[in-house]
Amino acid sequence: MKVNHIGVPVSKPVPNEEYVAEMKVHLTHPEEHPFLFEYLRFDADAPQPEELKKMIHIAYECPSLEEAIKGADKIVIEPFQRLENLRLAFIIKDGILMELMEFS
Repeated sequence: MKVNHIGVPVSKPVPNEEYVAEMKVHLTHPEEHPFLFEYLRFDADAPQPEELKKMIHIAYECPSLEEAIKGADKIVIEPFQRLENLRLAFIIKDGILMELMEFS
């Protein structure tokens, strides 16, 4: 698996963040950060699990979400279609929050 980015929840606005209304989150583009950080600032009523709102996560590109989630300690967000060519899932493994990304 290849590291895609590191997600960092924040409570204050950061430069160049964009708002994603359907997710109720402001976020930045990790490819624009030298360390691939993606800053996430959630609305108070955002529907995401608390783990995603509070824990730093590491995002990995993987060939199969179904294979990658095997052995997870906890599935935080079940696999779902985010974009036409991207499926995501969030898991906790060994105490680490991970975003798993399957591109087609």
